[in-house]
Amino acid sequence: MEFTVQQIADYLKGTVEGDGALKVAELSKIEEGRPGTLTFLSNPKYTQYIYTTQASACLVNRDFVAERPLTTTLIRVDNAYECLAKLLTLVDSLKPKKQGISAKSDIHETAKLGENVYVGAFVVIGANVEIGDNVKIYANTVIDDDVVIGEDSVIYAGVKIYEGCRVGKRCVLHAGAVVGSDGFGHAPDAEGHYHKIPQIGNVVIEDDVELGANATIDRATMGSTIIRRGVKIDNLVQVAHNVEIGEDTVIAAQTGIAGSTKIGKRCMFGGQVGVTGHITVADGSIFGGKSGVTSNIKEPNQVWQGYPVMPIMGFRKLNVLQKQLPDLARKIYDLEKKLK
Repeated sequence: MEFTVQQIADYLKGTVEGDGALKVAELSKIEEGRPGTLTFLSNPKYTQYIYTTQASACLVNRDFVAERPLTTTLIRVDNAYECLAKLLTLVDSLKPKKQGISAKSDIHETAKLGENVYVGAFVVIGANVEIGDNVKIYANTVIDDDVVIGEDSVIYAGVKIYEGCRVGKRCVLHAGAVVGSDGFGHAPDAEGHYHKIPQIGNVVIEDDVELGANATIDRATMGSTIIRRGVKIDNLVQVAHNVEIGEDTVIAAQTGIAGSTKIGKRCMFGGQVGVTGHITVADGSIFGGKSGVTSNIKEPNQVWQGYPVMPIMGFRKLNVLQKQLPDLARKIYDLEKKLK
């Protein structure tokens, strides 16, 4: 579908510098831009490409200042990255939507499905399940007894939602995600043999949550594991039993959060962060990749890095000192020889 540059600018409440009558039909990366496409510049690292891109138009922030002549038409907006997300959402909404219920699905007679629900092939929906309007459930998904899924949610292929779990409105669960598998609870006896502790709680996922592919959210031992509104979880993330993750927190791939930990609102976790169990993390905490969070984080809105984590400035100083250690070791060795 084609749009003029001016139409796009009007939709984004931006202003055009150049030819507003140009037509674009696709999006492209700025370093690979070609005629007939729209690109964007939000990361300063890519500024060099705006002077060579062949894209017909480029989204930029209003404060962008060109240092050399440009061949692309600019659309100035308040936030180029945010506007790109808005455009991608529009493009996605224009795609053909899956419809209907496959004859190859298995839906229990007591399940309640809302209007305009899509159910793909080999989907299994258990007893007393409630599925809201406009929900899409792709092939090979299993939704166990007593599950509730809110309206406008999308459940991609191969997702498993165990019994009694709750999924809110407008959630997205990507392929292979598992919601409600047993928490890792085993008690040793006097001889050192482990015995399983039954996990009788559930998982509650609130509205506007996204789970990445093969993410796993364990059910609570008792009560609920809770993923609050707006949380975004990347691929291959493990959330253990009785964890609570606060609103609008984002968690990158391969992070693991151990049982009964409480994560605050608007936190950010880089890739491969490990969080120990039974601690609390203050609102707005940011953790760099591969960090290890081993104790309570009490001060909000701070940046942390390392294992165990420390304030980011301390981590940077430590890195500088580590690089100097070989030279320092040689100097100490030379001094010891002279003293002897």
